[in-house]
Amino acid sequence: MKSLVSSLIQKNSSKIVLVVLDGVGGLPINGKTELEYANTPNLDALAKVSACGVHMPVDFGITPGSGPGHLSLFGYEPVEFQIGRGILEALGLGVEVTRNDITVRCNYATIKDGIIVDRRAGRIATDKSKKITERIQEAITKIDNVDVLFAPGMEHRFAIRFRFPHPLKPTASLIEDTDPQKEGKAPLRPNPLNEEAKQIVPVLEKAISMIAEVIKSEEKANFILMRGISSLPDIPAFSERYGLKALAIANYPMYRGLAKLVQMDTPTVEGTVQDEIDFLKKNYNDYDFFFVHVKKVDSYGEDGNFEGKAERISEFDALLPQILELKPDVLIITGDHSTPALMKAHSWHPVPVLIKSPYVLGGLSSAFSERECLKGELGIFHTPHLMPLVLANALRLKKFGA
Repeated sequence: MKSLVSSLIQKNSSKIVLVVLDGVGGLPINGKTELEYANTPNLDALAKVSACGVHMPVDFGITPGSGPGHLSLFGYEPVEFQIGRGILEALGLGVEVTRNDITVRCNYATIKDGIIVDRRAGRIATDKSKKITERIQEAITKIDNVDVLFAPGMEHRFAIRFRFPHPLKPTASLIEDTDPQKEGKAPLRPNPLNEEAKQIVPVLEKAISMIAEVIKSEEKANFILMRGISSLPDIPAFSERYGLKALAIANYPMYRGLAKLVQMDTPTVEGTVQDEIDFLKKNYNDYDFFFVHVKKVDSYGEDGNFEGKAERISEFDALLPQILELKPDVLIITGDHSTPALMKAHSWHPVPVLIKSPYVLGGLSSAFSERECLKGELGIFHTPHLMPLVLANALRLKKFGA
């Protein structure tokens, strides 16, 4: 499919805006999902005149991480391009990565008597997290013959780059996370999944031990959990696949890393969703495609905060008219996966999506919600098919065949 789509690309002056409300899909509590509970007059009005549906980022029953979820939205088959969170976080933080490197996305965590009390260290403030990370960097610059770089991230997150003295095979990063994904459990060991990975594990284990010693007196961030141990992958450029000059607008490093991986322009954008929309307006004349990422919807879902997640959706709805004023030729609003507050985690449930353009049927969905989007013309589809639909609605695909 990707080669067929690439062969049909035709350029024009159309503008495409993809808004990703991270983790927007949910499940009912007291009869309503977060989308149904939220105050969304603008999203609902848009859904009535849009092509609506729900999409499956990986496959039926498979719960996607943020990496596969976003790559699917960008039109890449996530099983073909399996990418760890470490490389995404590192790239998003501006860390240079080579074939000699292993990257890890880490959480600060709270541990007591060897048991994890809080996997995110109370979502400590970014300023506090940065100071702790800088203190670790001062104490640790090398482990054996491996150079170690620490990059502060947002809140409880940071990245580590381990630079080995020789190039590594991509399979050397096949190492299981140390995060058990639940409180009340002990951290896991970084378990190697092949022979090449066995050579990397001792360095990771030493790093965990040395870092724990540096931060053991911290009240909340007194331990680390390693996630998404990964190396630099080979992946085609977004512009080459689709003939689009693309700008990523995301204030969390991992999502900039995802966009950078497919060679979108990824300037650092800080602040609120309003700041992101202001950046979109400022750069609107210079690009064809805009990826706008809204993170906090997912964060509240992961915390099990139903009302907080609904409130973040309502806040975006109030800002939506500013995007509509730009009159994009195609506007897509969706998520990268579902994060029901009921489950406090990503889930396998399909994700609602709307596509607004002059060339849709519309009139089938009365609101932007899981149940209403199921009534739309798009039905249930595999997420990598979204980009061909978007390109078609932007009149950027030629006719196939005579």
